[in-house]
Amino acid sequence: MFPIIGIVVVIGAILGGYLFEHGNVMVLIQPAELIIIGGAAIGTLLIANPLPVIISVLKGVLGTFKPAKYNKARYLTTLRMLNDLFKRARRGGMTSLESDVEEPEKSEIFKNYPEILNDHHAIEFICDTLRTAMSGAISHFDLDQMVELDLDVHHKEIARPVTALTTVADALPGLGIVAAVLGVVMTMSSLGGPPAEIGKKVAAALVGTFLGILLCYGFLSPLAANMTGSNEAESNYYHCLRTGLIAFVRGAAPVLAVEFSRRSIPAAVRPTFKEMEECFRGKADAAAA
Repeated sequence: MFPIIGIVVVIGAILGGYLFEHGNVMVLIQPAELIIIGGAAIGTLLIANPLPVIISVLKGVLGTFKPAKYNKARYLTTLRMLNDLFKRARRGGMTSLESDVEEPEKSEIFKNYPEILNDHHAIEFICDTLRTAMSGAISHFDLDQMVELDLDVHHKEIARPVTALTTVADALPGLGIVAAVLGVVMTMSSLGGPPAEIGKKVAAALVGTFLGILLCYGFLSPLAANMTGSNEAESNYYHCLRTGLIAFVRGAAPVLAVEFSRRSIPAAVRPTFKEMEECFRGKADAAAA
């Protein structure tokens, strides 16, 4: 929602100020300049990145216009799911989770949380960690190191689309200058013609520089920053999972392991202990009914 509002504000402020000075909007409509800048920007993206990264860039940009994925409700659901897993493991031992982690889509626990079950990376992370812990051949310290390595690889992977988009954004002012230079070339070839025609060509050349700078600092760079924030939110979510899982493997009681997990949640979206208790109690009441 906020990215859309921001785009409207950027366009409104620029056009509003331009019209306030009695500017002609039609002068800014230069399809040739857009083709040069936009086409060259797409070309640089294709040159510098493989297809999976380009697809991730498109998904990331579209994702900025969707509501925040990792909100308080998502964290409450996650804490409740972890509590269910830990309680079952405490009652029947870690091996009681074998069927859940081997076939999560058939798990009675995971099926209660479709939002998490449909998150391929999250459910894979949970199941892989529990599966490794069930092997009994690894200490909780080594498991924590392994999980940290996994998260580091994941963090680098989700950062690649942001880097790609930032590179394109940084190139846009230069591409705007390229479009402007081509406009100047066209202008020089028209010297001796009507002054009005020469003026139009000069204006078109300057619009190229304007568009390159606007697209960079007004749109793509802010979108890249938004994607960076989304990546940080995802990293915080996986850190929450890691904290709870490692605490339980280390020997903490289910409620204490879940509390470890809750304390690792960023303050802006962290549910209070009372909210967490009410969430758990609500589920228990529904099960009893």
